[in-house]
Amino acid sequence: MIMFQKILKSVREYKKMSFLTPLTVGVEVILEVFIPFLMTIMIDQGIHTSNLQVIFLVGGILVVFALLSLLSGWLSSRYAAIASSGFAKNLRHDLYYKIQDYSFANIEKFSSSSLVTRLTTDVDNIQMAYQMVIRIAVRAPMMLLFSLFMVWTINIHLFFIFLLIVPILGYLLFWISNHAHPLFESVFRTYDRLNNKVQENVRGIRVVKSYVQEETEIEKFETVSTKIHDDFETAERLVVLNNPLMRLCVYSSIICISWFGAHYVLEGTLTTGQLTAVVTYAAQILNSLMMLSRVYVMCMIAIPSVERVVEVLEEVPDIQSETNGISQVEDGSITFHDVSFSYTKQPDKLVLKDVDLAIAPGEVIGVIGGIGSSKSTLVNLIPRLYDVTSGYIEVGGIDVRKYDLATLRDAVAVVLQKNVLFSGTIAENLRWGNAKATKEDLDRVCKIACCEEFISQFPNGYDTYIDQGGTNVSGGQKQRLCIARALLKNPKILILDDSTSAVDTKTDAMIQSAFQKELPDVTKIIIAQRISSVEDCDRVIVLDGGRVDAFDTPANLLQQNKIYQEVYYSQRKEEKHE
Repeated sequence: MIMFQKILKSVREYKKMSFLTPLTVGVEVILEVFIPFLMTIMIDQGIHTSNLQVIFLVGGILVVFALLSLLSGWLSSRYAAIASSGFAKNLRHDLYYKIQDYSFANIEKFSSSSLVTRLTTDVDNIQMAYQMVIRIAVRAPMMLLFSLFMVWTINIHLFFIFLLIVPILGYLLFWISNHAHPLFESVFRTYDRLNNKVQENVRGIRVVKSYVQEETEIEKFETVSTKIHDDFETAERLVVLNNPLMRLCVYSSIICISWFGAHYVLEGTLTTGQLTAVVTYAAQILNSLMMLSRVYVMCMIAIPSVERVVEVLEEVPDIQSETNGISQVEDGSITFHDVSFSYTKQPDKLVLKDVDLAIAPGEVIGVIGGIGSSKSTLVNLIPRLYDVTSGYIEVGGIDVRKYDLATLRDAVAVVLQKNVLFSGTIAENLRWGNAKATKEDLDRVCKIACCEEFISQFPNGYDTYIDQGGTNVSGGQKQRLCIARALLKNPKILILDDSTSAVDTKTDAMIQSAFQKELPDVTKIIIAQRISSVEDCDRVIVLDGGRVDAFDTPANLLQQNKIYQEVYYSQRKEEKHE
């Protein structure tokens, strides 16, 4: 129940439509239930006695009731459609906004493909179920109860025939649900894997084609797709038992009604009109049970979706902004105080261990280390993309956890290792750094990031459209655009996580020189694989196995640190061979 209360909060402004739907359904049902009753009067008091006055009067009332029932049905359908689509819109909104507050760790917990499935397929299932619940799940029980009541008023013996059917059908539906529900849960978990496979294939389509791995990828897709098919087929085999079992029970009851009804007519305890009404009510009861069956099946499909959506809504972001947090970063100084970090929050699985660093405002700091030495992890802790497991980090002399999160991240610009551009123009992508940036602002940062030359060569300049993921620009161009975007934030701290790896050495040197000249007060942290990218830094952090092996000037490291020496001389030899 708590689970449903959670998602029903998303109904919000559509509560009125959600209330009007069952209200108009109730009117529709009452009118439809009275129609067989009026037909009884017309047959028994009009047709049998050839009383035209009764025929015309009751016939007129029947026409009015039918038209009003039609109008009520149309209104209920309209209100249900508006309410359910609005509810789904709000639910997607709530899910999307919730995800925006997630940290990297939260997103990794669900995976991006699973979150996409929950925002699309699962919400669609919930929308369909909600529409059926507020309309059909109201109409069917009302029609069933009112029709049974009318049969009871006409002939209590015939009423007991229907009364015997209900518990039988109830048991059958429960049995089907109990066996089908786990299968639907499995289907949606497999949907996550399918989405993940499709996303992975589309993103890496160039690699797939270059290695001629299309057949392998198709086989992987077929394996997951077949799993979904098999689970759905097994579940549907159970679910489709609803209709034949229900029809068997209900049609058996209609045969019994016809048999005993004819007997009562001959006895004179039941009129022809009443028997006609009972048969009509039997049809209404049949339709009601069929509708309940459809609602039941849809709810079986939707319940796993509700569970998955609620999981996302109830997930607590492990990084949250401090209430009344500090709203200004004084400078770009950075201090690590005995910092350790684990992605799993387990002390025995630390990827950073006992890090102590002090970086002054405006310093240019290089970071080098082997693969898996946690270079990216180190810098990701500064803007709180992750939180430390132990110890603490200060920016501007204040613990980063005491800042308003938006303030901290505005002051710390990060160009991540995996550069991402979004579909839109170059100008739109750059203005992610500052939505109010002028043309002069764009020119300034593009000059620093060495973007101006290639942008000017595009026919549309800043209005050049970037395809999703930046696939229509080179890797080096993409990196430089991402650097320019970060500079538009006018940060106190600029972090470049191996962000010039696709740029040639000459352009890299030009970018470094522009940083020194144009951003003297900005603290710059440069993670690089090339020694040329860090040898002009004020100091260099050497990481080894998640620990700080050395932190000194490049000149001192070249004399004293073995790791730095190995990287330096190996790359210099390569340059000589080239």
